[in-house]
Amino acid sequence: MRSLTVLGSCGAWPEPGRACAGFLLEYDGFRVVLDLGYAALPRLLEYCPHGEVDAVVVTHPHPDHCVDVSGLARVRYYEAPDAEPVALHCAPGVLDVLRALEPNPDPAEVFAVHDLASTTRIGPFDVLTVELPHYTTNLGVRLSAPGVSVAYTGDSGPSHSLEKLAEGTDLFISDATLQGDASDSYLMTAAEAAHGARGARRLLLAHFWPGSDRSVSVREAAAVFDGEVIAAEEGFTLTL
Repeated sequence: MRSLTVLGSCGAWPEPGRACAGFLLEYDGFRVVLDLGYAALPRLLEYCPHGEVDAVVVTHPHPDHCVDVSGLARVRYYEAPDAEPVALHCAPGVLDVLRALEPNPDPAEVFAVHDLASTTRIGPFDVLTVELPHYTTNLGVRLSAPGVSVAYTGDSGPSHSLEKLAEGTDLFISDATLQGDASDSYLMTAAEAAHGARGARRLLLAHFWPGSDRSVSVREAAAVFDGEVIAAEEGFTLTL
């Protein structure tokens, strides 16, 4: 099975019944989690009841992208104490957040921690990382394996580097926090996300500001992007 499942689609905090950033990428039995923010862990456990994933990627240390990694550490510590540590590829500061949340057990005992900026391979995937503008160091990531290429921005403002990340991908997952004429150097509107996604085949909009009308974001992105535009919804699975 080769698929991408949305675990969480909100930015900042989760709306009722939703979760913050989180995605489960599956490729022929290999499972990678992309970010795991507020309330995303319970949704992950619907698919992986004992947290049995092969790797976790965390783009930056903001809690709406990483706080539930602490919960995953507890699941693995108690449910699979003899298992090999799960690979955690993360941006600077993420480990500090996890240790502040729960220092015992140390997250580095549960996870095999790697510097995401230096990561070139995760299981079957070749990995490209690109630093993107945000309030803290944020690393966009592209994972490519035979027949599949997926890119994910994490959290980003407008940047020409987005096009490098998107080029030739089957699916481009992009934050689209804002709408309309809103302007921010460190967050994007849906239209800005669509500009950055040029070169990708499909665009999955995510990281919506709570309360946003997502159909508006889709319309704004579709006016710019030639391919399919999809609004992320919890539990939605795309075949890759």
